[in-house]
Amino acid sequence: MLCATVALQSQQGKWGKLNEENGDVPNYIQSGGGVHRMWEGELVYDFFDDRRLALQSTCFPCYRFGKNMKRAGFGSCFLQGYFYLILVAVSLCNLLAFAITRRFYYIYLAISSFLFLGTYLGYYRIQIKKKFNIKGGESSLDDFVYHLICPCFTLSQESRTLELNNVQDGIWHGRGDTICIQSFSNDDSKAYLKSSPAFVVSTKSSELVSMQKPLNDVVPLVGKSSSPLIPPPE
Repeated sequence: MLCATVALQSQQGKWGKLNEENGDVPNYIQSGGGVHRMWEGELVYDFFDDRRLALQSTCFPCYRFGKNMKRAGFGSCFLQGYFYLILVAVSLCNLLAFAITRRFYYIYLAISSFLFLGTYLGYYRIQIKKKFNIKGGESSLDDFVYHLICPCFTLSQESRTLELNNVQDGIWHGRGDTICIQSFSNDDSKAYLKSSPAFVVSTKSSELVSMQKPLNDVVPLVGKSSSPLIPPPE
């Protein structure tokens, strides 16, 4: 993570100024950043890493989907969850009507509602990937297939990614152990180094360790009462 952050800041410092002079916006800014992120955990094998999210994704998928949309900044939790509930209810009602009447147009309606639900969920999964620059899956078709075949596992993976990285209202805050390094231009860096000393951020402590110690703490190499190395001539 540190290497990727340094590479991003270096790219912004060296090439970002040239792009601004030419009036172009860098591609990494348009895509939401230059650091490629990944989904948290495998789709199936890490399903029970967070049992709370696994239970909510299985028993209350409407609520879980609404919470994900609110975190990602794609609408209200209530509206998104309610729309999810309507699509599920339409599919179940059509299946029940087919079981009672044995009329095939009910099963067609149920399949159409189910496919529309998978398309709707897959569309917002793609939007989450684009917004936060998440790499996963070979094509966008995989996102639709995941929501059609295993919607609970897919919802749980999205929830783990958004919650573990502290995504709030469409802003990716990242984990607590993420190190951010600020870049400066040539003029700004000279002024900053003259006005304040350099510092190192410790990953194990919240304190700032100064690299510039006071002069009083410096131990002299040669004491005042020390004798010269070469004796004076007589």
